[in-house]
Amino acid sequence: MNNNQSKSRNDPHIYDVLIIGAGISGLGAGMRLLKDDFKNFVILEKASGVGGTWRDNTYPGCECDVPSALYSYSFAQNPTWSKTFAGQAEILRYVQDTADQQGVADYVRFNHPVDRAQWIEDKNHWLVTTPSQTFVSRTLVTCSGYLHEPIIPAIAGLDNFSGKIFHSSRWDHQHDLSGERVAVIGTGASAIQFVPKIQGQVKHLSIFQRTPQWVLPKMNSRISPFQQKAFSWRVLLTAWRKILYGSFESFGVGFRHPALLKQLHRLGMKNLRSAIKDPELVAKLTPDYTIGCKRVLMSNHYYRALAKDNVSLHAAGVKAVEGKTVIGSDGSRAEVDTIILGTGFFVTEPPIAAHVFDAEGRSLADRWQDRMQAYKGTTIAGLPNAFMVLGPNLGIGHNSAFVVIEAQLDYIMSTLNTMRRKKLSRVEVRADAQTSYNTKVQRDLQSTVWNTGGCASYYLDKHGVNSVGFPWSTLKMRALLRQFDEKNYLIEQQAALAVGNAA
Repeated sequence: MNNNQSKSRNDPHIYDVLIIGAGISGLGAGMRLLKDDFKNFVILEKASGVGGTWRDNTYPGCECDVPSALYSYSFAQNPTWSKTFAGQAEILRYVQDTADQQGVADYVRFNHPVDRAQWIEDKNHWLVTTPSQTFVSRTLVTCSGYLHEPIIPAIAGLDNFSGKIFHSSRWDHQHDLSGERVAVIGTGASAIQFVPKIQGQVKHLSIFQRTPQWVLPKMNSRISPFQQKAFSWRVLLTAWRKILYGSFESFGVGFRHPALLKQLHRLGMKNLRSAIKDPELVAKLTPDYTIGCKRVLMSNHYYRALAKDNVSLHAAGVKAVEGKTVIGSDGSRAEVDTIILGTGFFVTEPPIAAHVFDAEGRSLADRWQDRMQAYKGTTIAGLPNAFMVLGPNLGIGHNSAFVVIEAQLDYIMSTLNTMRRKKLSRVEVRADAQTSYNTKVQRDLQSTVWNTGGCASYYLDKHGVNSVGFPWSTLKMRALLRQFDEKNYLIEQQAALAVGNAA
């Protein structure tokens, strides 16, 4: 059957595993299932292609801020990266090629956004509906990630703006910015990459910055054919990956002990002052919070772009839009033809939560009204046979997302293998185990830079609770997630998951 077609509204097949999302984590989950001889699974993808955030974010200058050698599956490393920090197109190509090579692409159903996933208690399975089809699965793995649902800010008059407007993650490549007056709202990770790329095209660039960012230099260089050939020796590439991992992990010590970040503070200020000589502009761009409190950014070009004559930095958020005038919260004004929103994504309120329901029909979003939490960021009390990749309190900020994803996949596969071996039909984390775990997480987060650094960031939810950050090292994360801990779960024995039963 073609991946983009459906046999009928109702698929009578009962899958062992249903994965939501065909980004890095969803495809990785599929690859691990195949490795352990689970073939009775399906991956539902809302779009027409794989890649997740690297498929969606195509803005100029889009690239990774983790070294390429570390930003890849450990079991499918790429020796031919062209740069130290790969760009969007190259990363997307790697993800697509790896999905094909690992044989997981055939399991993806494209154009299948999930409307509702509900646990059916008396059947011990999940009922998952998309606009065109209904699926049944014994287990559910959500892999929808952090960075796919853009935030459109509630700014008075924005809807009535008479010019062009788009979010950086929905870049309009058909729209020519040449000679235009452009406003950029937001100065996060995306903006510092696309601003230098468009500065030379536009007539004038007005940047509205609510909070200045810490920006470190980015040591990005071409990887020569000789180096690529050397990296074709897996042992050498693996060794280089371990060196990078260890270096970034040592960087993370400072996040847990902010007093150690003073050297990075000096490096950030040196990077700023070497690019910008205007004292007034330097003052606007100097953060008043501890480095690391917000995501640490890297760029060799952002500050230089801001120093150009056709750029104005408004050290304020946006209060309103009137006609073609953007009005800052400080009263400053800019006449513009196009507005580009660099306003980020929903992180503490993941959109998938509104589509996942327990046996009583209560959504995960409703359950998480006070704050989102899970057991080891992966399983959730009240949602049996369900797993969430990149769930609550697994954000690290100092290392590769692949480290987190693969640690969670170890835990998920350990659980699924246990279910298969012991013929378990139902596993649900105990509420007391989840509460105890999250009490420890919140206790140890209190001394981290995210909680003490003096900034407002996506690590803190609307109640001021850190529901994103992970308070310990990724070494501890990997140990916590190495093996299914059955004693912390309510289990039932009834039907085994199949072995090697192709969908």
